[in-house]
Amino acid sequence: MAVKTEKELNETQRNLWLKAVAAVELRNLGYAISLLQEILKQEPRFLTGRQLLRRTEVTKNKSTKRSFFNISTAPIAVMKAQREIKKDPKRAAEMLEKVLEDEPYNRQANLALKEAATAAGWPEIGVFALRTLLEENPRDAKVLHELGRLYRELGENDQEVEVYNQIIELNPLDAEALRRGKDAAAHASMKSGGWTQAESYRDLIKDKEMAISLEQQSRIRLTGESLEQQIAETHARHKAEPKNVDLVRRLGVLNEEKEDLEAAIGWYQCAADLTKGADTGLVRKVSDLKIKCLEREIAAHEEFLSTRNAAHELHAKKSEELKAAKAKRAEILIADARERVARNPTDLQLRFELGEHLVSARRFREAVPELQRARQNPHARLKAMNLLGCCYGQLGMLDLATKQLEQASKEILSMDAVKKEIVYNLGLVYERMGDREKSLACMKQIYEVEHGYKDVAFRVESSRAEYL
Repeated sequence: MAVKTEKELNETQRNLWLKAVAAVELRNLGYAISLLQEILKQEPRFLTGRQLLRRTEVTKNKSTKRSFFNISTAPIAVMKAQREIKKDPKRAAEMLEKVLEDEPYNRQANLALKEAATAAGWPEIGVFALRTLLEENPRDAKVLHELGRLYRELGENDQEVEVYNQIIELNPLDAEALRRGKDAAAHASMKSGGWTQAESYRDLIKDKEMAISLEQQSRIRLTGESLEQQIAETHARHKAEPKNVDLVRRLGVLNEEKEDLEAAIGWYQCAADLTKGADTGLVRKVSDLKIKCLEREIAAHEEFLSTRNAAHELHAKKSEELKAAKAKRAEILIADARERVARNPTDLQLRFELGEHLVSARRFREAVPELQRARQNPHARLKAMNLLGCCYGQLGMLDLATKQLEQASKEILSMDAVKKEIVYNLGLVYERMGDREKSLACMKQIYEVEHGYKDVAFRVESSRAEYL
């Protein structure tokens, strides 16, 4: 069932739409949201209205200060809506929109909206829900796979190819993405080349140069001369249409494939500027590529320092450059994490990620409140408690550190990777407290299951040597 356009709205709906647009322009966001929700109750297939609603909600949430103690009721509301999907998907979509009003990037609500939309026969709305999640986190492989499957159902093979390209970029070994990407590229080529309509082979090669260009664009990867040719062609089109975001984005993609990261960053930033920051996926891409550049710089500095001694004339300079690059990387990661938390302050996983980056940057005092919040997330709880214990230890609060790490250790029965790290850190805290017996007991717990874990073997075996 196709989406409805503005022209297809009835007179009442069109009046509401005009009022909503005017309210957005006047920054009366709460009123605009209520009007748009009313339109979608009457005509849920009005995709443009749903898109404006989400943009308005995002803008409103960015400007709204949230209480530190604000507790989200979204999980309960999403569960209620999920129970409605089979019986009345339209009603379920209405219920989910109320959740998304306060948390437009809520993962479970958007995934449930996608389910409700597809159940109601509105796959385009499902695509929109998944695209909303990718604005928040463009590296979410699960969502990308869902989006690829939806594009296949819609027969939009070019879009499907682009999605699988993104997945392969994240994980070159993703076999399903490789297979589906090739299938989608083949279908796209058949459509664009007219294989189903042409009467003869000559009909298919009327424009040989255009055929070559289309073939190159549909491939999963471009290399060498074909890549340079696509950059030149796209750049020429960009000069004719400098405000076309798709062309600027394409230049970013092509330069990234060429491994010219500086140029790619410039083009992605240009695309982000053209959208005035509304496309958070582009903003995130700029951040990711800057991190990638810094990772390369850090690796080069570390390799140089590992092969030269301290007496080398450039050793001190390279050491300072390495320190500066690591600090810059930390600042980018922290700024990106803070922005994501600001957009969705009740997402405890994002709180944990921010706390984790702050710990890596040795900003322990700032990390504490984020990790304390993150403990409420069952999926991040134990890792958050481990990092929180480390923060307390670094801040000299050894009693709080032991309490946190002991509690985390008790909550894990098997000696898995997380428990090993917790128990090891607890042993270090005991050592700082002067309790050598408890410290050694922690190391022995790990030694019994993994002899080669960090310096555990040395600690345990050297303690035995003292008694011989």
